[in-house]
Amino acid sequence: MSAGEAGRGAAGLPAVLRRLDPAVATAFGCVVVLLLVGSLYSPEFLSPAYLLQQLKVASFLGVIATGMMLVILLGNIDLSVPWLVAVGGMMSCAATAHGEIGVALAIPFGVLCGVALGFVSGVGVAYLRIPSMIITLSVNAVAQGLMVAYTGGFSPQDSASETMRFLATGSIAFDIPNGLIVWAAVGAGAVFLFTRTTFGRAVYAIGNRERAAYLSGIGTQRVVMFVFAISGGLSAFGGVLLAGYASKAAQAMGDPYLLPSIAAVVLGGTSILGGRGSYMGTVAGVILITLLQSILSVMQIEEFGRQIIYGVVIVGMLLLYGRERMSR
Repeated sequence: MSAGEAGRGAAGLPAVLRRLDPAVATAFGCVVVLLLVGSLYSPEFLSPAYLLQQLKVASFLGVIATGMMLVILLGNIDLSVPWLVAVGGMMSCAATAHGEIGVALAIPFGVLCGVALGFVSGVGVAYLRIPSMIITLSVNAVAQGLMVAYTGGFSPQDSASETMRFLATGSIAFDIPNGLIVWAAVGAGAVFLFTRTTFGRAVYAIGNRERAAYLSGIGTQRVVMFVFAISGGLSAFGGVLLAGYASKAAQAMGDPYLLPSIAAVVLGGTSILGGRGSYMGTVAGVILITLLQSILSVMQIEEFGRQIIYGVVIVGMLLLYGRERMSR
């Protein structure tokens, strides 16, 4: 087929297909394959009840991965996710022990704690020029120390509020989980931010070339700082939802979400070097990782095996997208 014929063939495709990122299409194709593979183990894998349950579980990872995507679009990484998730869950539950006012402020208090810690990471990266890997790992250690000091090393005793449980486990109508609705709202906000605001365009510009973005008049330091603060807040909000799902918080509740959140973003086609990616790809990556976790559980693969698989996925996609980016 000649180049002209290929161009005419592409022009004949629907607009949606022409705009579809190959990485996003691949991720959704893998979702279909996983569903078919899972159905070989149990017909329940294709039932509406099972799919809704998986989407509810995916919503927690989806909220956390939204913040991770913002940071990765800058060409950075956020390794403070595990204990920022724990901070959000533990602090929101702690607030419920302080009467009606504490119950009313539980969710925003937990989220603001995550925002504050993310803000520290942002200041370190933007103004002190500390590598994001180092500063976020340090903030993660500080958050861990603060939470261990708060609980005295014991399991937290505070319980989640009714609102937290309702957001994580309830449903408003048609048996659609509230967690899925919350993720949809967060996702809609992210899409609006990416496509309709100067802040979103600045994030992409900084990820492509920070110096060029700075010379074009973008306040790069301020944008980077706020991106890390938003990421911290979303990690903490994910912890709030997880605490509502389990009715209480736990010290290690965020540990299983670091690698999956990175893998979901990268699997969806977001370049690990920054500057390129779509939120639809992150949605596909989150669903893919969630289904992969479910199938691995059914296959009774140990936790260390799952971590190895996540690591291999991240390294493979890093090689793919990193080599593509450097060759341009």
